[in-house]
Amino acid sequence: MTANVAQVFLTDEDWLGTLTAAHPALRPGGRLIFESRDPERRAWENWTPDSTREVIRTSHNGEVETWVEITHLDGALVTFDSPTIFHNDGARIDSTSTLRFRSRDELTASLKHAGFTVEDVRDAPDRPGRELVFVARKN
Repeated sequence: MTANVAQVFLTDEDWLGTLTAAHPALRPGGRLIFESRDPERRAWENWTPDSTREVIRTSHNGEVETWVEITHLDGALVTFDSPTIFHNDGARIDSTSTLRFRSRDELTASLKHAGFTVEDVRDAPDRPGRELVFVARKN
């Protein structure tokens, strides 16, 4: 699983269901590897329009502007807006997402519950100290 997809499963039931479904798809000893943002870093505190605003130039649409803005915090759940504005025609696409920030202990326990052994938890090589990369082996 890539790109912090583990965080889109908001309920414990959905997350455990995903892990449980992945388990039989692996060979004995097969590995499930995924990353999740480390909630201890509180990354969402930097998700402001001023710190995330980006304007890129594309060959087909000219300048495209994006940013991230937190709209709601509820425990481990973080909801944010992420609009995209096309400067050439003013079109705007709005996106709202919610992510769940599970702790290292929560993720480890859920993997064990689904029949995995956690072999390693390491830093993401391109974002050291910000993300947890889990390497879990099918029992």
